[in-house]
Amino acid sequence: MIQRVIPSTGEAIPAIGLGAWQTFDLAPDAPRADVSAVLDTCLRHGCRLIDCSPMYGRAEEVVGEIAKGSNDFFYATKVWTTGREAGIRQMTDSLRKMRRTVIDLMQIHNLVDWRTHLATLRRWKEEGRVRYIGITHYTDGMHEELERLLRAEPVDFVQVNYSITDRHAEKRLLPAAADLGVATLINRPFGEGRLFQKVAGRPLPPLASTLGITSWSALFLAFVLSNPAVTCVIPATSNPAHAAANLAAGSTQLPDAAAREEMAATLAR
Repeated sequence: MIQRVIPSTGEAIPAIGLGAWQTFDLAPDAPRADVSAVLDTCLRHGCRLIDCSPMYGRAEEVVGEIAKGSNDFFYATKVWTTGREAGIRQMTDSLRKMRRTVIDLMQIHNLVDWRTHLATLRRWKEEGRVRYIGITHYTDGMHEELERLLRAEPVDFVQVNYSITDRHAEKRLLPAAADLGVATLINRPFGEGRLFQKVAGRPLPPLASTLGITSWSALFLAFVLSNPAVTCVIPATSNPAHAAANLAAGSTQLPDAAAREEMAATLAR
């Protein structure tokens, strides 16, 4: 698995992680076999980062039930509420649900009440309750605001949407993160599944075989990872076979600048 460095500390993390939106939001009596197998698959392929949020229903609890707070994983979650005390309660609940005494990365979800929560997170980081702090959003229209915050407020991570067909983050936000030494998490690398609809029934382009890419998911992820400003991409799945296909992108040859544009042109047709 490709490793990327968190600039604020120099710690290396695998370049492909796991998102939990929708896929880990399981009812208490729902089977756990598939998502448990996904986490096993992640560890076998060198993937450690799991990204959750209180917004994702029971995802934090399900991750806690399966992983049992194991130090094998890098736990990322978010605060998604308004007000200082509400934020503290929510983050405390997240630690309990994920069975952790320390969260590796706590992010302010979609910048909700960010000024309030950032002050709390700075204190929690000093106290050792969180290791890293970050901010997130998932739409192109918020990239300017994310960049403004990166330039004004020291944070360790920014999470943002970016894919082979949605390259808006390349214009300013990803370069700014690289210049400022901020790690990046990439959400929506498959455009919430729309990319698979776009290529349904189509063979992989000839370029894929020269890079050792054997699936469309690996091609989409290899494109994202080939941007040096990307620290980790977090596709979501509850299917172990899909997880293995995603993680294969972490051991393929990444495209150079010309190959990236050839990939993008294939999707534009």
